[in-house]
Amino acid sequence: MSVRIGIGPGLGVALAPREYWRWVDYCEEAGIDSIWHSDQLLGGTMEPVALLASLAARTRRMRFGTNALVAAFRDPIVLAKQLATIDWLSEGRVFPVFGVGNASDPYWAATGADSKARGRRADEVITLVRQLLNQETVEFTGAYYRYCGPGVFPRPARPMSLWIGGQSPAAYRRTALLGDGWLGGLTGAAAAADARRQIEAALTETGRSIENDHYGTSLPLRIGAESDPAVQAARARLLSRMPEQDRGSLEQSFAIGAPDAIIALLQGYVASGINKFVVLPMASDADDLMAQSELLVRTIIPQIENQSLAMPD
Repeated sequence: MSVRIGIGPGLGVALAPREYWRWVDYCEEAGIDSIWHSDQLLGGTMEPVALLASLAARTRRMRFGTNALVAAFRDPIVLAKQLATIDWLSEGRVFPVFGVGNASDPYWAATGADSKARGRRADEVITLVRQLLNQETVEFTGAYYRYCGPGVFPRPARPMSLWIGGQSPAAYRRTALLGDGWLGGLTGAAAAADARRQIEAALTETGRSIENDHYGTSLPLRIGAESDPAVQAARARLLSRMPEQDRGSLEQSFAIGAPDAIIALLQGYVASGINKFVVLPMASDADDLMAQSELLVRTIIPQIENQSLAMPD
């Protein structure tokens, strides 16, 4: 079983281009497994597919992915071509995770599109993208997309792993029907373990299988004190965006404290069947993000990755 820790560019950190590349270069040289970018099309973050292409050129070893790409925002044919191109440029290191986004996202009001259909649209996008990446010719007819023509080139040398994100029964069913893995977002260990159980139950109905170590989650991280201003600012921001019913699980997902405490928290996730982590450092600025990344590499990753950890019963 492979346990891996990837990293995002921080919560609440506004990076200048030089600061971003300094951080990316550190992650590449320090041996961090992967870098992840979220999708806020009308937010203040950079567009993730463009960032993946730039990471393909800047790095030689690390993988990189989306956490999570809102499928309903994208044209599936263009997206398949983009992913195939980035896969070719990076020699297979691109790792997309798809989600449906939130009904409150400003995209829906700005475009007048129906947010209630985003799940059904996402299902069609994911299905069509997979077919375009894998097949010589594709015939697809859905409620929202139609296509009859060739698959995209350059075709990935091996099938691209498409994971699903989200914390809802619909997301778990989508994972069992369409996904190669699941990545939760800001989910406590108990909720993540329950998500895995629901996905595995749904897999018995779809007749599909998912690798044992293809279950993961994202965690806000601060190696330090809970009273740090960066923690308080990030917590307030995240809680304000989260529905009230989900706030309890969010609070349980914060990885804050001394290295030993964070290691114990991650080991608890692993013991319940969660094997992949995307940590999101809560940092005040670029230098603080670098310091948190260095602490992660020095104190946390060696104690979690490549350990002999048994699968849960």
